[in-house]
Amino acid sequence: MTSKQASPQAQLRRWPGFAAAAWGFLFAIPSFVWATGNTFGARSTVSPSLVKLAEDRVPWFVAVLVITGLLKLFGTVIGVSLTRPRGRWLSRAMVLCGGGAAILLTWHGGLFVVQGVLIKTGVVAVDPALSDLVGWYLYLWGPWFIAGGLAFAGAVAWYVRDHPGQRTLTRYGVVGAVGALALSVAALATGIG
Repeated sequence: MTSKQASPQAQLRRWPGFAAAAWGFLFAIPSFVWATGNTFGARSTVSPSLVKLAEDRVPWFVAVLVITGLLKLFGTVIGVSLTRPRGRWLSRAMVLCGGGAAILLTWHGGLFVVQGVLIKTGVVAVDPALSDLVGWYLYLWGPWFIAGGLAFAGAVAWYVRDHPGQRTLTRYGVVGAVGALALSVAALATGIG
């Protein structure tokens, strides 16, 4: 084994970062497709009001779709960056962003799953026009977000574990996670998210 080759164990530790990167890339595609007004895959899986905004190419909604697509691509960069050691500044930035992504995605997906379970069990009522979407959010979107969150969590955990500045990086990961959770709770409380 040459000095440039990573051990099998080190290569195995990279998989969560690559999984997070793939998740971000795959999830960016619908954002960009829907920003063009093409609602392929959205009509049966996404709220009709959002589909209408995409079809009508409402400028502010198109901007939201493009920005979220770019953020998902940024997640791809974060995932890849968490696969091997980086400099001090970049390591801190990637762990901060990765920790934030891990919590934000897991929390968001968890909300979809919990809401879906509450609706399916009859605890919470839903507008009949939206009842067909409940399964999509419960069985597709919720688990998809949770899978992305777990991939980022695994990537951050392995990255921090193998880094000499473990304590400092752990703090950055916690700050990213708490910050993302606070933003999400604030968005929910104000009715934005």
